[in-house]
Amino acid sequence: MKISARNQLKGKVTQVRKGVITAQVKIRIGAPATLTAVITREAVQEMKIKRGDDVLAIIKATSIMVSK
Repeated sequence: MKISARNQLKGKVTQVRKGVITAQVKIRIGAPATLTAVITREAVQEMKIKRGDDVLAIIKATSIMVSK
């Protein structure tokens, strides 16, 4: 599959928490960095995403905001 997004990070799934509609997928992209993706529960089921899977986190955003 070809994709236009250039921000692609290889990682390993460390946790999957399924809600009613969405699921949180935690992805370790390097010690100790972890990303949390919120995707549909249906996507998790269709792709059979589970702990230990190697995945690619693809980030396509116009901005990322964090404040403390």
